[in-house]
Amino acid sequence: MGKGTKRAAVVFGALALGWLAIELAFKPLLDRARGAMDKSDPARDPDGDGDDASPPAKPPQAATADL
Repeated sequence: MGKGTKRAAVVFGALALGWLAIELAFKPLLDRARGAMDKSDPARDPDGDGDDASPPAKPPQAATADL
């Protein structure tokens, strides 16, 4: 193995170890966040009105003039 390959392997290993450490340190928080994302409805607009259960209105149709 060349010098660059060894350096790349060490950097990759350090990044993997750091990611694993973060996953283990923040496991309860990450589990709650992932659970909340699983329960969320991607079709619901969080900025929209919560009371309106009907689908969004269709855009107005362009008026056509009969010539």
